[in-house]
Amino acid sequence: MPKRKPGPVRVTVIADSDTRWKWGALTARRIGPDVRLDARLLRGRATPTPRQLAELGIPADSMVEQTAAEILAATSDETCDVVVLSCVGGTVQALLHGFARAWEGRSHRPVVVTGYVGVVYEKLADGLLLRAGADVVLANSADDAERFAAVYEGVGYPTTGIVETALPFLGGDRYRPDSGRPFTVTFAVQPSVPENRADRLHLLRRTVEHARRHTERDVLVKLRSKPGEHTTHIEENPYQKLVASLDPPDNLKLVYGTMADVLDRTDLLVTVSSTAALESLHRGIPTAILTDLGIREALGNHHFLGSGCFASWDEIDDGHLPQADPLWTAAHGVAGADPHAALRSRVAALLADPELPPLSPYYTLRTAPGYLPGILARHGLNPKGEPVQGLAPREAGPVRRAVRELVRNSARTAYRQGVQRVAPVIRRMGQL
Repeated sequence: MPKRKPGPVRVTVIADSDTRWKWGALTARRIGPDVRLDARLLRGRATPTPRQLAELGIPADSMVEQTAAEILAATSDETCDVVVLSCVGGTVQALLHGFARAWEGRSHRPVVVTGYVGVVYEKLADGLLLRAGADVVLANSADDAERFAAVYEGVGYPTTGIVETALPFLGGDRYRPDSGRPFTVTFAVQPSVPENRADRLHLLRRTVEHARRHTERDVLVKLRSKPGEHTTHIEENPYQKLVASLDPPDNLKLVYGTMADVLDRTDLLVTVSSTAALESLHRGIPTAILTDLGIREALGNHHFLGSGCFASWDEIDDGHLPQADPLWTAAHGVAGADPHAALRSRVAALLADPELPPLSPYYTLRTAPGYLPGILARHGLNPKGEPVQGLAPREAGPVRRAVRELVRNSARTAYRQGVQRVAPVIRRMGQL
């Protein structure tokens, strides 16, 4: 019996934030240009808003917001051929166990793919072992593939699922200077790096000063989200609120939109450690990794050691344009003729397999009895990977759905207000 019916490959992407939807959807498109793409947005604090989804501009054949229990109940080989888990590590682990339980005893199941949405600079072992169990674990570069294999080999877990690829959103035209417009410097901000207000103000102040020094240049501050919206990480001190106190000149502008559109008019990309740097390097745009706050693991800029891209705002003010080392870019997934060929080949081989083995996560109640149950419980699953009674999906009428949406949206707003306004005040009071 064939494993799937003829026709476009059906890919279901499960994502828990706007950034992860972007990664998951574009990864699905790399599997095949004509796939059927179904979006399942996991209900939570970072569920993408309609504005964020519209800004990303990635169409899907269907898109619904669901709980983990609803996703587990509705996903099988009858609805899709491939599942892309584009979520934080703990969520991936919970879904792996949930699907293993939901598909138990079935002769066929979807292929499960997961990976990372950007640079892996922290929690390497933790994140990788939480993803162990998927059929395919994507590594965004040769360097990542080597590090991933070392972790799995170190715990005796098979490395066959690791597939070297590249970030799926790398693309766009090669950089060409354009004398017909002002030289444009783009500062790509990050929601969580740096985290504290003083460091953010320093970077923003230097950006404003650069605009004042170079009135002939356009200086853009590329923002990730609007106040009240969440991305992958919580942003407690939004740059658009901080900039108001700095009286920026007219040639400094705050911009939203896709990174690709902004890079189309960028002559120098400046950031601490954003994956925007990889997009910029892929196009050949001069890229500066800031050293103003040091080169530290907590900032993630240590990932760029050897790249030749480190620079301070003082050096940028003096006209320095960093040039990346081609050997470094080749090893870190920035350059490559067809970096997604291995992904397509692996998925095709798995789809052709008449019967895949059951999902087998590394963490089990035997290997991690003090860790795994807590991860599963946070996602409404019991230690067996089953939805906890009372959290399973239930049919809801129009009134119940409307009330549920109102309560959920009110709770999300209250949470965001607490994170962005109340929590910082409490921390400052605690430091007095």
